[in-house]
Amino acid sequence: MQYTTLGPKGIKVSKIGIGLWQASSDWNAQDEDIIKAVETTRDLGVNLIDTAEAYGMGHSESVLGKALKQFGRENFVVATKVNGSHLRYEELQKAAAASMRRLGVKEIDLYQVHWPDPWEQIPLKYTMKAMEKLYFEGKIRAIGVSNFAVRDLEEARSYLSRADIVSNQLKYNLVQRDIDDEVVPYCKRNGISIIAYSPLAQGALTGKYKVGKTPKGDVRASSPLFAESNFSQIAQLVDVLASIAKSHKRLIAQVALNWLASLPGFIPIPGVKDATQASENIASLDFELTRKEIAAIEKAARNVKLDYLPTEKALAS
Repeated sequence: MQYTTLGPKGIKVSKIGIGLWQASSDWNAQDEDIIKAVETTRDLGVNLIDTAEAYGMGHSESVLGKALKQFGRENFVVATKVNGSHLRYEELQKAAAASMRRLGVKEIDLYQVHWPDPWEQIPLKYTMKAMEKLYFEGKIRAIGVSNFAVRDLEEARSYLSRADIVSNQLKYNLVQRDIDDEVVPYCKRNGISIIAYSPLAQGALTGKYKVGKTPKGDVRASSPLFAESNFSQIAQLVDVLASIAKSHKRLIAQVALNWLASLPGFIPIPGVKDATQASENIASLDFELTRKEIAAIEKAARNVKLDYLPTEKALAS
């Protein structure tokens, strides 16, 4: 397994992690399957596991807590996120304590602000001071954020005295790259790792779905990614990925993840429902794309022009 650090000299983490949003009612996954997936990540040398108190109203954290107890807390870098409703100073302290109870840990490795307050009713200053308090008390090892634009990052960092933000968790994949113009360069200049969630575009980049045959019965049913106008374009990119995957005797999803993991400063965290998905995703780092293949992938990706939601566009500013 390849490893990197969160920030320039931060916590050592695997170059790919897993996300556990799937351990909630949004995805129809079984708890025992999620726990087996965590075991598989350990066995394959992956240590970064991301969850959030918002996933299943704490259920995802509880499931991960059971897995940590079974497979050894010391084998994992635990990342979780505080919900947007708990960003006030005292509420954030309580939220962190509740997350630690559900996870069964005395210290959270990476504690992240899930979203900046969209209504700006809670001053970011108090949120970041609360995060720094947890850091100095030894309750968290590192401070991270999620879905932060450049203006949010700059403001948040200005309120930290002797700590800094080590990571920004953002939606990023071959067809959703709104952050390329401003957020990515800022993070690179300031040594902030980008933890890429939805690296397979909710399954749109796996080759499992076709136009007219898209996911049903979970949160993706209403995703604009699978609207015919969008997915018909994505399908053309998937055809290019499929050709490259065939030459390497790999899965289409593994090619998409390999491309992303090769980007400096990026750590993809594909969501997993079971051990098979975990194993397949982790194996995406076991081969190398050629320059010609990367060029072909990026050319095909540039031809995809999606209709995005306003919140996705906002991150680029």
